[in-house]
Amino acid sequence: MARFLYPADIYLPDFDKVDGRAWATVACDQFTSEPEYWERAAEVAKNSPSALNVILPEAYLSETEQRIDRINQTMREYLSDVLVCHKNTMIYLERVQSDGKVRRGIVGAVDLEDYDYAKGSESLIRATEGTVLDRIPPRVRIRRNAEIELPHIMILIDDEQKTVIEPICKKSADYKTAYDFDLMLGGGHVTGKFIPENDIDAINAALAGLASREMMLEKYGINCAPLLFAMGDGNHSLATAKALYEEIKAEIGEAAKSHPARYALCEIVNLHDDALEFEPIYRVMFGVQPEAFVHDLEEYAKNLCGACDTVQRVEYIYGDVRGEIVIKSPESQLTVGSVQQFIDEYLKTHKGAEVDYIHGLASTYALAQRENAVGLTFGGMEKNQLFRTVICDGALPRKTFSMGHAEDKRYYIECRRIK
Repeated sequence: MARFLYPADIYLPDFDKVDGRAWATVACDQFTSEPEYWERAAEVAKNSPSALNVILPEAYLSETEQRIDRINQTMREYLSDVLVCHKNTMIYLERVQSDGKVRRGIVGAVDLEDYDYAKGSESLIRATEGTVLDRIPPRVRIRRNAEIELPHIMILIDDEQKTVIEPICKKSADYKTAYDFDLMLGGGHVTGKFIPENDIDAINAALAGLASREMMLEKYGINCAPLLFAMGDGNHSLATAKALYEEIKAEIGEAAKSHPARYALCEIVNLHDDALEFEPIYRVMFGVQPEAFVHDLEEYAKNLCGACDTVQRVEYIYGDVRGEIVIKSPESQLTVGSVQQFIDEYLKTHKGAEVDYIHGLASTYALAQRENAVGLTFGGMEKNQLFRTVICDGALPRKTFSMGHAEDKRYYIECRRIK
């Protein structure tokens, strides 16, 4: 049988001995301008083994070199006396989000031979947004000597008939529990169950039904190379895994085909899961003169002469000032595309200016209160647009959408050896 999602040797702490709330840690690319969040996480985790000790929050990327050795040493320690291997398995999980809704997924491994993040790719796994190439090398440095990987990667399937994950949900009451605990700092609750081998076969049989040209034609009216897995969260993490695997291939050739780094652990989620909501990722500019920045954005919007027939609206905020800029003739189909195009050009000509990508209005408004900062908010895309847009247009502008609030992002729980 063809495989699209692979079982893996999954490592977990013994949660009878390790506090799950202290162990599980939110994705490293959240709260990037809020180190106080990570300080609170460290307080929760200080007396227990924690995934926080083996990942590098992007809030601390400037400290990469100082932290790498300690992270790798802690990985070795955890492999020695904290982590327990569960052979050749997948995990069905249910995540109770901060809004009380339950999101369902399956944790397994994908083959990096099936992934290409280049714009215009026709691979089975594709990026949904532009990959920022200069974000990959520092992540590769972290991964290169790492013994294990911990995934915050969430990959989407377009399974409107609910043939892959939902049948597993119906059987899961009989599965052995892998974990069951509350998540730190407003992350809700998570429950995981080990999936038996015969149901792993059923998962791949159902995925095969989605991965055909006939299905592409039926769903999208397009005769095209199948798109089975579209990146939801963690594209740069998967791109990092791919880059390191390519390094290994260059070094050892054919032997790389059986190397554990050929695969990457992830969670797949159905685009049509009722709990899954798409939200915009907002922008906050730092190191700018707010009034001058807004003036330049207004002039940019005024001078666009695109053919798109939708009016786009962008709200700006700095200090106590709020206003709206209307883009009447956008060149981009999405408001975020118009905004990002302006920001990219602005950064080239304004030394000291920086942009951060923020999940949630509250965080955006709070950061916009800082000196020399401006927040930009706007409406987002609908999730049903995703697969067709990626097939037709390639990757979206980077940081186009977020799947839910920051606190609802995937938490690091499972581990897999990559050496």
